[in-house]
Amino acid sequence: MSAQFDNTAGPLTTESGAPVSNNNQSEAAGAGGPLLIQDQVLLEKLAHFNRERIPERVVHARGSGAYGTFTVTADVTKYTKAKFLSQVGKETETFLRFSTVADSLGGADARRDPRGWALKFYTEEGNYDLVGNNTPVFFIRDAIKFPDFIHTQKRDPYTGSQEADNVWDFWGLSPESTHQVTWLFGDRGIPASYRHMNGYGSHTFQWVNEAGEQFWVKYHFKTDQGIKNLTQDEANKLAGEDPDSHQRDLREAIERGDYPTWTVQVQIMPAAEAATYRFNPFDLTKVWPHADYPPIEIGKLELNRNPENIFAEVEQSIFSPAHFVPGIGPSPDKMLQGRLFAYGDAHRYRVGINADHLPVNRPHATEARNGNRDGQGYDGRHGGQKNYEPNSFGGPNETGQALWAPLQLNGQTGEWETPKHAQDDDFVQAGDLYRLMSEDEQSRLIANLAGFIAKVSRDDIAERAIANFAKADEQFGKRLATAVSELRR
Repeated sequence: MSAQFDNTAGPLTTESGAPVSNNNQSEAAGAGGPLLIQDQVLLEKLAHFNRERIPERVVHARGSGAYGTFTVTADVTKYTKAKFLSQVGKETETFLRFSTVADSLGGADARRDPRGWALKFYTEEGNYDLVGNNTPVFFIRDAIKFPDFIHTQKRDPYTGSQEADNVWDFWGLSPESTHQVTWLFGDRGIPASYRHMNGYGSHTFQWVNEAGEQFWVKYHFKTDQGIKNLTQDEANKLAGEDPDSHQRDLREAIERGDYPTWTVQVQIMPAAEAATYRFNPFDLTKVWPHADYPPIEIGKLELNRNPENIFAEVEQSIFSPAHFVPGIGPSPDKMLQGRLFAYGDAHRYRVGINADHLPVNRPHATEARNGNRDGQGYDGRHGGQKNYEPNSFGGPNETGQALWAPLQLNGQTGEWETPKHAQDDDFVQAGDLYRLMSEDEQSRLIANLAGFIAKVSRDDIAERAIANFAKADEQFGKRLATAVSELRR
């Protein structure tokens, strides 16, 4: 929580505390003359103004956030030893940042794009960050493809605009994206607000209990406000009239005491079942069907406090899936493995090596104790304490207790494809999703996809994209081909 700033006591001052005599006129060499370099107030204000922005996030740049509380509602101690999940009724402070993925900081909230779901638990064992989306799957399954994918969503290096050719060329050549693209262009592709959408950890994570037993887990956050979405026409209108629609809705709901809540559920798979499960349980382009592993409720998440300063608490907030606590750990998910490095590296570049010292990022229920010192933005919090371990001067010591259980490995190193399980392919779940939709939902999906595919300049790109949906469901492909053909006449 940030310190309160008293804006009423005493005179206006410079950053060094000297009183400012005149904040309306710069010092000049005589009336009407050029300005003087000795004017500390002018130089300080301009220099700070030039530097008051930090590099925006390459992805998830446009975001909104709020503080809240997670409350445990079910006993899960047989699955995990994490202390913040150790008893029914236990509460943990949280900070949740919502975002769009591809747009820049100045974009509009109401656009067709996945929503980021970055949740920080301020636990007594350190901060636990759960970094996911509002979809349970993603476009790719291996982190090595992530930069290429995002380049297709961003501005073309020649035209300076997002190009349909780039988007559909990549998706058509990456058939594993078919499931997520079906999600994205369906009704849930544009949530009506952050309050009216679900959140997902998306990846598979490890839980381990006190006895050392391992479980694979997927997180679901089901909105208690109900799912509400925008049509493409509604979104286009809202984005033009109120680019800040989702941020405004969240802030105003909390201001009036209408605190949004989510029911927190998990799917739990005993570790021994992973090897023979019909889908690869670590493939981010797949879900675990609920019939196989029914979600069970474990808690409630409530957002109940707005940040006081958007830049300090939302823009400078950092999240990393590598921030685990005892009882929770990673899985072999290749996208998750890449993000364990990439998120922290992005924050070290963007916010600085001491970003974890900022109030929104530092632990709230415990204290960080280590030998890391100095660097840009260091606040000297350690004083003269020794900066090495072990030491005999009362410094912190390692525990010797692993946060999570080790994984059994075998085979040779190499650039391996993701292992296939019995029903693994890139289309089966996309087809299942299409067939779950009502006729009206299918029609809107077809219209949304066709409107975008029709913008590509080459027939082969359009045909390849349509072919992927046809492999998911024959009718899906035929209807889409007809719709695109009519628009491209």
